[in-house]
Amino acid sequence: MSWNWQAIITHFPELLKASITTLELVALSSIIGLIFGVVLALLRLSKNPLVQVFPFLYIFFFRGTPLLVQIFLIYYGLGQFKAIQESMLWKPVLSQAYWCAIIAFTLNTAAYVAEIVRGAIQAVPRGELEAADALGMSPIQKFTRITLPRAFGIMIPAYSNEVIFMLKGSALASTITVVDLMYTSKIIIAKTYMTLEIYFAAGIIYLLISWLILALFRLFDHSFNKHKRYNPIQK
Repeated sequence: MSWNWQAIITHFPELLKASITTLELVALSSIIGLIFGVVLALLRLSKNPLVQVFPFLYIFFFRGTPLLVQIFLIYYGLGQFKAIQESMLWKPVLSQAYWCAIIAFTLNTAAYVAEIVRGAIQAVPRGELEAADALGMSPIQKFTRITLPRAFGIMIPAYSNEVIFMLKGSALASTITVVDLMYTSKIIIAKTYMTLEIYFAAGIIYLLISWLILALFRLFDHSFNKHKRYNPIQK
């Protein structure tokens, strides 16, 4: 077997260009999924059993079924309903593979983020909450000034892992013809028959993106949680 480095050098710029779409999919789904996940987590933490039903079933479904199935249900399934085909969202959004992929990724990651946020909120030290009560903070003040910021700091490492998982899962968008890094790799392979070289190049790009995401999250964690490194001067 001969290894063709020239094929990698030749097609690497094309793969890099396609990775922009991959980054868009990951960024949009992660940001929107984070917002939706926070809402789901708050509903899960409600003391009202009726309020907990929807988030529980939602999280159970999206964590218990394959992401590929969810993508197919949204891309191929929604078009089976006449009401959706006649809606104003059909042509600009729901009939487009790109937006269907983002919807699927967002709904999927929101389920995982909800559990991350819920665990982070429950991990906030009880002493800090009691101190907030002693200062006379209202429940809203305590949540916005103590609970949410502390939980956000706690969840950063776990959330960074979820973003990496979403990056790897984004390759499934190629199954519905989204022209991302993986889809472009398949097109190049179909033209050149250089499977190993092209997938190797694509893998390197995925690794570089993963490294960049982890580096950014570590910098953010270092800045946001700098209070954890505070050591009072001992006299």
